[in-house]
Amino acid sequence: MQALQSSSLRASPPNPLLKPSNRQSHQITNARHPTRRRTFISASAAVSAPKRETDPKKRVVITGMGLVSVFGNDVDAYYEKLLSGESGISLIDRFDASKFPTRFGGQIRGFSSEGYIDGKNERRLDDCLKYCIVAGKKALESANLGGDKLNTIDKQRAGVLVGTGMGGLTVFSDGVQALIEKGHRRISPFFIPYAITNMGSALLAIDLGLMGPNYSISTACATSNYCFYAAANHIRRGEADMMIAGGTEAAIIPIGLGGFVACRALSQRNDDPKTASRPWDKQRDGFVMGEGAGVLVMESLEHAMKRGAPIVAEYLGGAVNCDAHHMTDPRADGLGVSSCIESCLEDAGVSPEEVNYINAHATSTLAGDLAEINAIKKVFKSTAGIKINATKSMIGHCLGAAGGLEAIATVKAINTGWLHPSINQFNPEPAVDFDTVANEKKQHEVNVGNYIKFVWVRWTQLSCRLLCLQTLIPSRPFCIFFSNYYITTIIHQASSSLSFLVPRV
Repeated sequence: MQALQSSSLRASPPNPLLKPSNRQSHQITNARHPTRRRTFISASAAVSAPKRETDPKKRVVITGMGLVSVFGNDVDAYYEKLLSGESGISLIDRFDASKFPTRFGGQIRGFSSEGYIDGKNERRLDDCLKYCIVAGKKALESANLGGDKLNTIDKQRAGVLVGTGMGGLTVFSDGVQALIEKGHRRISPFFIPYAITNMGSALLAIDLGLMGPNYSISTACATSNYCFYAAANHIRRGEADMMIAGGTEAAIIPIGLGGFVACRALSQRNDDPKTASRPWDKQRDGFVMGEGAGVLVMESLEHAMKRGAPIVAEYLGGAVNCDAHHMTDPRADGLGVSSCIESCLEDAGVSPEEVNYINAHATSTLAGDLAEINAIKKVFKSTAGIKINATKSMIGHCLGAAGGLEAIATVKAINTGWLHPSINQFNPEPAVDFDTVANEKKQHEVNVGNYIKFVWVRWTQLSCRLLCLQTLIPSRPFCIFFSNYYITTIIHQASSSLSFLVPRV
């Protein structure tokens, strides 16, 4: 790690010989956030890389973001809700949950796919697939590739890698019920295609005509991050110019809720659902289920620059590992996670001292929250100057989609200079000696955005993954984003991976 301390890793100044583009910055004023900014740097603008990867064919940038969330389908509106500290958790009314010990979650209401999915498919598709398609197309619109504009790129070098932890769970559940109640002849011919985990990526690619790498990764709550990591590597290896990557999930149905109840992983604070997800609070009693999709458009810097794309962040590096500890018990010292963070920092060319923000996994579980904090402390020796927050305190744990939704929140923190609060911080754990942005948003200039994903079963760490991105004109400290997940189907230690999100100014 000594090499990481080198001043040679610091950002180099912008090239004064290059003229800035007209689209280099875009300011948004807001009476509630007078200093809030949403900055985009055109890919045709002067861009100076830090002394890390210098080949524009191998540097990976983020040019678009799309989502479906409990706060709607608009990225800016989603982040405004997070900044305001609004909870998206409520009692479940999609089905009768009165017999369950947990009766609430981050249920999406009023979702519309109009303009993105035709009527026939709207009726047939599992919500998991609908969320994927809508989020993916919205990400392309954000990347200035909506509609016919997509025809301007080489579609044979554009791929899709959107994963899911649970797949088409409603279609699967309905198929099993049809078999039991009516026999095999009443099983829908769409049962298998719409239940398997790769169909979201497949349908999106078919719809758009994208012929590059196409598959899904299902690593429970670490799904989205693995997809980002793999997508970036396809670009770095020259196998694709552009990838649509992220995660999608729609598991708030009886079998999904019942499965997590059986794991004893969920909060049972039915009398006050909005305060149920309370990471790092002494009275936390489990995580809260959420759902949705979060998708990024990732491109090589060269490709983005050629088409004048609106670049919002740069992916710096990643790593994978396994804590090889136990199926259900997390390592209290967080060793597997900390070593993965160190490997990621090394790959990204970032020193721990440059990090000043962490968006944590922070699922609101008894053992998981503290194990994560212990891992962070192993790498970042001083907590001074580091702010840490928890998106799940407001939207719940979105399982395979969690990393996608939280990556978007991290990029927005980087671009706006505002950190959303960790709500429901009433009685914090003494061991959490970070500024957790408790209950109120804070203005904070982020340098590097770093986020980690962990997979847990019954408050147990199974895997970890971290993404890191950076602005193309970096001039401030780094930030980190962590996100953990819970699953019921893992029977072995899953691998961990890291990547970085770094801010753009």
